[in-house]
Amino acid sequence: MIPKSHPRYTSLKIREKIVDGVKKGITSQHGLIAHGRGEAFDYIIGEKTTAKAKKAIEKSAKLLLKAKHPVISVNGNTAALVPREIVELSGASGAKIEVNIFHPSKKREIKIKKHLEKHGAKEVLLPQKSCRIKYLESNRKYVNKEGIYKADVVFVPLEDGDRTEALRKNGKKVIVVDLNPLSRSARKADIVIIDNVVRAVPLLIKEVRKLK
Repeated sequence: MIPKSHPRYTSLKIREKIVDGVKKGITSQHGLIAHGRGEAFDYIIGEKTTAKAKKAIEKSAKLLLKAKHPVISVNGNTAALVPREIVELSGASGAKIEVNIFHPSKKREIKIKKHLEKHGAKEVLLPQKSCRIKYLESNRKYVNKEGIYKADVVFVPLEDGDRTEALRKNGKKVIVVDLNPLSRSARKADIVIIDNVVRAVPLLIKEVRKLK
């Protein structure tokens, strides 16, 4: 039990969600390292959504609503931290949800799918071995024919840079949430939101609903 008076209360609660995700088989152990790296950058920006991030969120909302086939790509950390919010964003924007993870595990993909369904998702797409995008060799190359493969805009919170670059080469507009402004994701995306995903996604939902 973390007391609310603890100066690191919010940060510690977020950590607990990631740890719980590992226990449930949703998040990989490597996700713990990725989260810690992002958390360090969150300290630097004062654990607040900056004015620049808010502008990026506004642009992202417009891009999602203008898209013909928007897709939200979900990995283990995203599923652990903002499952209900991802479902709400999907409903508000009309974007499909697709599971896409770096470390190959059909079992974990299914667990992420079921976890999102528990939080209200009506449809969650899974990668298909028969369908892949170009310019990638990792497990992330496998996508769903009705999802990322045909998407014109892909929202990829907590993304790794090689796929951001590959998606761009495949002719897709890419929106990423990344606390590290120096990462390849941040440098290669069409729009980068430098913010914590637990703050950025709720604000993006609000902006999408306002624009609609």
